Amino acid sequence: MSLVAGSRPAASPLNEVAGYTKEAQGMGCDPACWAVHVASVLTAHGVPTPSPELAQMLVSHLCWGNNVPLAWKYVERALAANIAPPMLLIALLSVRVIPSRRTRPVAYRLYLELVRRHSFSFTSHLKGSHFNKMMTSIDDVLHLSEKFGIQAHEPGVLVVEYVFAILWQLLDATLDDEGLLDLTPEQRLKWVTRPQYMDIDGEDAFDEKKTEHNEKLQQLNIVMAVELICNFLHHKVISKLLSLARENMPSYWGAFTHRIHLLATHSPSLRNSKISTDKLQQFILEIGKFDTECKPNHHQKLCALFAAGSLTSFGGHCHELNSSALWVPIDLYLEDCLDGSVAATNSIEVLSGLIKSLHAINGSTWHDAFLAIWIASLRLVQRERDPPEGPVPHLDTRLCMLLSITTLSIANIIEEEEATIVDDAGLSNQWKEKAVGGKCRNDLVSSLQMLGDYESLLVPPLSVTSAANQAAAKAMMFVSGLTGGSGYLESIAMNDKTVNYTGNMRHLIVEACISRNSLDTSAYYWPGYITGRINQIPHSVPNQVPSWSTLMKGAPLTSSMVNALVTTPASSLAELEKIFEIAINGSDDDKVSAATILCGASLVRGWNIQEHTVRFVLKLLSPPSPVDYAKVENHLISHGPLLNVVLTGMSSVDCVQMFSFHGLVPELAGALMAICEVFGSCFPSISWTNTTGEEITVHTVFSNAFILLLRLWKFNHPPLEYCIMGDGAPVGSQLTPEFLLLLRNSRVLSNGTSNLGRLSTSTSSSTMHPIFVDSFPKLKTWYRQHQACLASTLSGLVHGTPVHQNVDALLNMMFRRFAKGSNQTVGSGTPGNSSLSSSSGVASDDSSLRPKLTAWDIMEAVPFVVDAALTACSHGRLYPRELATGLKDLTDFLPASLATIVSYFSAEVTRGVWKPAFMNGTDWPSPAANVSSVEENIKKIVAATGVDVPSLVAGGSSFATLPLPLAAFVSLTITYKLDKASEHFLNLAGPALENLAASCPWPSMPIVAALWTQKVKRWSDFLVFSASRTVFHHNNDAVVQLLRSCFTATLGLSTQISSNAGVGGLLGHGFGSHFSGGLSPVAPGILYLRVYRCIKNIFLLTEEIISLLMASVKDITESVVSKEKSNKLKTTKYGMKYGQVSLAAAMTRVKVAAALGATFVWLSGGSGIVQCLLQEMLPSWFLSVHDLDLGGNGGMLYMLSGYALAYLAVLCGMFAWGIDSVPVSKRRSRVITSHMEFLASVLDGKITLGCDCVLWRAYVSGFLGLVVECAPCWVLEVELHVLKRLSRGLRRWNEGELALALLKKGGVEAMGAAAEVILASE
Repeated sequence: MSLVAGSRPAASPLNEVAGYTKEAQGMGCDPACWAVHVASVLTAHGVPTPSPELAQMLVSHLCWGNNVPLAWKYVERALAANIAPPMLLIALLSVRVIPSRRTRPVAYRLYLELVRRHSFSFTSHLKGSHFNKMMTSIDDVLHLSEKFGIQAHEPGVLVVEYVFAILWQLLDATLDDEGLLDLTPEQRLKWVTRPQYMDIDGEDAFDEKKTEHNEKLQQLNIVMAVELICNFLHHKVISKLLSLARENMPSYWGAFTHRIHLLATHSPSLRNSKISTDKLQQFILEIGKFDTECKPNHHQKLCALFAAGSLTSFGGHCHELNSSALWVPIDLYLEDCLDGSVAATNSIEVLSGLIKSLHAINGSTWHDAFLAIWIASLRLVQRERDPPEGPVPHLDTRLCMLLSITTLSIANIIEEEEATIVDDAGLSNQWKEKAVGGKCRNDLVSSLQMLGDYESLLVPPLSVTSAANQAAAKAMMFVSGLTGGSGYLESIAMNDKTVNYTGNMRHLIVEACISRNSLDTSAYYWPGYITGRINQIPHSVPNQVPSWSTLMKGAPLTSSMVNALVTTPASSLAELEKIFEIAINGSDDDKVSAATILCGASLVRGWNIQEHTVRFVLKLLSPPSPVDYAKVENHLISHGPLLNVVLTGMSSVDCVQMFSFHGLVPELAGALMAICEVFGSCFPSISWTNTTGEEITVHTVFSNAFILLLRLWKFNHPPLEYCIMGDGAPVGSQLTPEFLLLLRNSRVLSNGTSNLGRLSTSTSSSTMHPIFVDSFPKLKTWYRQHQACLASTLSGLVHGTPVHQNVDALLNMMFRRFAKGSNQTVGSGTPGNSSLSSSSGVASDDSSLRPKLTAWDIMEAVPFVVDAALTACSHGRLYPRELATGLKDLTDFLPASLATIVSYFSAEVTRGVWKPAFMNGTDWPSPAANVSSVEENIKKIVAATGVDVPSLVAGGSSFATLPLPLAAFVSLTITYKLDKASEHFLNLAGPALENLAASCPWPSMPIVAALWTQKVKRWSDFLVFSASRTVFHHNNDAVVQLLRSCFTATLGLSTQISSNAGVGGLLGHGFGSHFSGGLSPVAPGILYLRVYRCIKNIFLLTEEIISLLMASVKDITESVVSKEKSNKLKTTKYGMKYGQVSLAAAMTRVKVAAALGATFVWLSGGSGIVQCLLQEMLPSWFLSVHDLDLGGNGGMLYMLSGYALAYLAVLCGMFAWGIDSVPVSKRRSRVITSHMEFLASVLDGKITLGCDCVLWRAYVSGFLGLVVECAPCWVLEVELHVLKRLSRGLRRWNEGELALALLKKGGVEAMGAAAEVILASE
C-alpha cells in the first residue's frame, strides 16, 4: 500500500506524521511500512531519532480516541525501530493507562507488554545527543524532582528516579487492584492509580459478557504485573540502579520495601503466579548484598580468608594468634583510661565510637562486638584485682569502667540502632512499634548468655563478692516469686551466709544492663543464670534495719541511718532524688548528711545509676541563689559546710576518674572556679564547725576546691610544650582553664550530651549559661602569674607594696623559729636573692604569726616566698630540714599553696641554675638503704622489653644528687602523713613529684622512689614502677625497643618476649609484689601506656610505628608464608588454592599489627597526629623509595604491606573522628578529602611515586574498599570531582565494582555519576 504525501497540504513534520498515521490506521497499513515511512519523513525534515515529539504524538493519538489494536502496534513498531524514545513513551503511557486499567484492561495488558519489552531500554540512548532533553521531558511528565525532592537535573539521577517511579507505579496499581493499598502506612508518594472521574465511556461498559471478560483479564493483568515487578527487581542493571535509590532516598525506600513485603505476604495473585513468595522477599536482602560485592578484586579474595567468625578464643591464651586479637584496641583504650590522667572527653561516647568502628572494620556481628567489649572490660578488672597502693586509680575505677561506662556505651549503640530503624522506615506508629527491637538488643542477650562460659573472668574480686551475691539473690527472689523488697537485699551485705548465692561478675553486668533498659528481667530465666530458688525469706533478717528502703518510707537521717547509707549504694534513681532533695531543701545538718551520703558508696559503687549520681554531686557544687537572698556576700558562702563535704567526698583519685569518664570535667571545672573565686576572696575569720567538732574555714573550702581544680589539667607543665608542638603535643597537655570552659560552654549551647535523654531532669544544671575566665578576675590574675612563673624567672616584686608585705609576713610565719642569729630570719629580697631582715621582740605563738590574708593574696605571694626560701637554702642561710619544715608550715596554713609550690619547682628544675643537693643523710635525706633494691626491681619490671637499665648511683648513696628544687620538694612531700586528711593533697603532690623527677636527669626518679619507699613501704610498688618509666623518658632508642616489644608480643613472633600472643602477651596480668617471687616483669603494653604521655616528639614516634608495622609485616610474611609456599600459590575462582590457611593466618596478623599501630598513634597523639599521618607522613612515605623485599617473597610482601598501611590509615581516622554521619570534629572532612585528593592525583599521573606499584595498588584498593564498606559517611564529605577522578582511576585498574561503590556512597550529588557508570558498564 502506498500513500502520496504530496497530496496533503504542507505542514510540520509531526503534523504530517499525525495525519499519515490516521490515514494508515484507517486503511489498515502494515506497522512495518508505517514505521519506514514515518522514519523517512522525520529524516527528510532533519528530525533526529528517537524523537520525543513522536512519542508525545503517538500517545495523544492512542489515548483514548484511537484505542485500537493497530494503534498499539504502531507504538510497538516505533519503539522497535528506535524512532521513538521508549523511556519517555512509557512514562507518557503510564500516567494515562494505569489510572484507566480497570475500564480498559486490554490497554493495560498491552502497556504491561510494552513495559516488559522496552521500559528500561535506555543503554543505547545514554550517549545520545538528546538524552538530557529526553530525561527532562520525563521529569516533566512524571514530576520526579517534585515527588522525590531531589532538585538534580543530571540524566543519571533522573534515570534512577524513572526506574524507581515506573516500578512504584506498577506496585501501587497492583496493591490497589488487590485491595491492599490502604494497608500501607503514610503515603510518601501518591501515584495516580485510579481515574479522577467516573469513566462511563469505557468500551462496552454495560455489556455483561464484556464485563465478565474484563474481570478475568484484570486478574490476568494483576498476575502479569506481579511477575513483571519481580523480574525487574532481580534484573542486574535495575537492581543496581535501585540500590542507588536505597542509598540516597532512604525514607522512600522504606515505604517501597514495605509495599514489597505487603505484596509478598498478602497477595493472592502472587500465589497464582510463577513467582515464589520467598523470591520476592529475598529482594531486599539481595539489594543490600550488592554493596558487599563492591570490593577490589584482591581485597575481595583476601577478605574471604580472614572474615571474622565466632570469637571462640576470647578467654584463652594460646601462642597462636586468634581472632580475639582483632579487638585489642578496646583493651588498650580501657587500660589507658586507668592511667590516672584526667580527660575532657566522654569515655562513653569514645568507647561507643570505638566499638562501632571495630564492628565495622572486622566485619563482625554485634554479638561478637559485645562479647569482645565484655571480655576486655572483665580483663581490665581481673588484671589488677589487688592494684598497688598509691595516688593511682584502683579497683573502683575499673569496676566503674565495666559496670557503668561499658554498659552505657552499649546502651547508646542499641538506642541509635533502634532509632535508625524507625527513622529509616518512615512508618506509622503501628509499624514503628514493630520495628523497635533491633538486632543489637538480641545480640546483647546472646553475648551475655555466652559470657557465662568464661568462668575464670567472672570470679568477683573479694571486695565485690557481696554485691555480686546481692545481684544473684535478686534474680533468685524474682524467679521464686518472692517480694521481700530491697530491705532483704540490703541485709545480704551484712549476712552473706543465709544462702549460697554464688554471685559473679555476670550478675552485676546483667543488673547494670537492666537498669539502662538494655535488658529486661527475662534474663533471670537464662539457663544457668541462677543456681537455685529461695523458698522463703530467712527469719534472721531484721525488720527495721537503717537502709534506703526505710529512708524512702520517711525515716529521718539519724547518725545510724547516715552511716548505713554512706556505705550502701542507692539502688534506684528515686532513692537518689530523695536524698538530693534533702541536700537542697533540708535543714543545715541534714544537708551535710545528705551530701555525705551522695558522695559515699552511691558515687563510688552505685554502678547502675552512676550517670545520675555524678550529676547530682556536680549540681551540689552550684547551689542556686535563693530568690529572696539580700546579703552582700555571695550566696555560696552560706553553703560552705555543704560544699566542703562534697569537695572532700569527691577528691579521691577514683572519684575524679569517674567524673572524667562521664565527660563532666568541663562542667566540674566551671563549678570549682566559681567556688575558688568566692572563697578565695574572703578573710579567714569566716568559719564553721562540723558535726565532729572540726573547724572549717574559708581557706579550707578554697584549698579543697583549688587543689581539685588543678588536678583537672596539667597545670605544672610548661605552656611551651603545647604552644610549640601544637597538635603534636602529648594528649592532654592542651587542657587549660580556657579550653575547659570552651568545652563547657559548647555543651551548654548544644543542650548537653547525646545521652541526656536517659538522665533525670533533676540533674540538669541550674547555671546553663556560658562562663569565661574573665568571669573570675582573681583566678585569672593567679593563672597569668602561674604562666609567667613557668615561662621565665620571677620578677615584679616591688618593696613596700602589699604583695611585698605579704611575702615578709609569710616568711616570718615560716622561719621565725629557725633564726640562725639572735634576731635573723629569712626575708624577701629581690627574687633570686635572699636577705636577712632584723626582727625584734620575742616569738609569739603560731596563731598570732599567721597573717590574716585572703587566699588569693597568699597565693600571689607564694612564688616569691618559695623563691626566697630556696635561695636562702642554696646560700647556706637556711638548713634543708628548716626549708622543708617551713614549706610544710606554709601548706598547713593554706593547703592550696602546695599547687603554686609545685608550679614554681617544676619551672625551676628546667632552668639549670640551681646547684645540686647531695643526698648524704646529713643535710638531705639519704636513699642508700633502698637504692640497690629499687635498681633491681626496675630491671625486673622492664625485663620483658629487652631494654637496658642504666646503673644508678655507683658505690651506694655517697654520690647521689638531686637538683635543689627537686630535693626541696621531695623533702616537703616526705613530711606529709599518709592519712585521710593528707590524701587529697598527696593526690596532687604525688603525680607532680613524679613529673618533676622525670624531667630531671637520670637517676633522679629512682632516687626519689628510694627515699619515699623508706617512708611508705606499701607505696613501694607504685614508686618503683614510676621510676622504671623514666628509663624511657631519657632514651628514645628505649622507646623504640619498647614499641618493638609490643608488636612482637602481640603478634607472637618471638617466644622470648612472651609465652602468649594477643592481649595476654601485650598487657599481661598486672604487676606488684603480691605475685610469688616479688615484682614480676611488666607487659610491654602496660609500660607503653604509662610512658607515652611524657614522650615529647610524637611525630618521630609515629614514623617509628610505621617502620615497625612494615617490619612486622615482613616478619609475618617470612614466618607464616614461607618462600616456597609463596612461589606455589595459585589463584582459583574461590581464592588461594595452595597455602590458603597460611595466607589467612598472615592476613589476620597483618590486621592485628595495623590495629595495634593505629591504636598507639591515636592514643599517643590524638586527632592532630592522625591528621598529620594522612596529610603528610603517608604521602611522604609513598613518595620515598623503600626496599622491603630483602627476603625474596616477591609481590606477596608488597601486597600485605599495602593492606597493612590501608588498615592503619582507616583505623586511625575511625578512632580519631568516628564513622557516624555527624563527625566528632569538623577536621574529618578536610583531612579525608585531602588524602583522597592525593590518591586521585597519583591515579591521574600527576604525581610519581617511589614505592612499589604492587604496594601502592594494594593500599589504594584497600583504603578505598575499607572506607566504602566501613566508613561510608566519609565519602559523603569528599568533593564530587575527587570521587569521579578516583572512580576513573579504579576503572582503569579494572576495579569497576569498587569504582561504582565509591560513587554510590557519595550521596545524591554522586548518584548521577554512579548511574552513568552502571549504564555504561552494561
